[in-house]
Amino acid sequence: MVYLTRIERFNAAHKLFVPAWSEEKNKEVFGKCANKNWHGHNYKLHVTVKGKPDPVTGFVIDVKVLSQLIKDVIIEKVDHSNLNLDVDFIPKGILPTTENLIIAFWKELSPKLNNCELHSIKLYETENIYAEYFGE
Repeated sequence: MVYLTRIERFNAAHKLFVPAWSEEKNKEVFGKCANKNWHGHNYKLHVTVKGKPDPVTGFVIDVKVLSQLIKDVIIEKVDHSNLNLDVDFIPKGILPTTENLIIAFWKELSPKLNNCELHSIKLYETENIYAEYFGE
């Protein structure tokens, strides 16, 4: 089994805020991420697929095809968006945390892959924080 990773980037805004909580509790739990005027990140998305290389091309998947698929399915919908309001595949009422985003990304991307499988999605929110998901 060969694992191939493609990295894409996007910028987006979000707010972590539970409406049923007080502003004080939201600030206590989410800190600056509960800012009423939103805040943004420069995200870095790692998509890793796995499979056996094609005997003719040697590819698990053509990386140009993988890149375009990631752009069409995820990046075009999230780049320069408000993740709380603008993205149709992020369920309403679900906070757009890094953890919840990668689960939503997995659900969008996994069924669209041919001849290989999605192995993991890693999303960096900052250079110091990332989450990784294996579809479990």
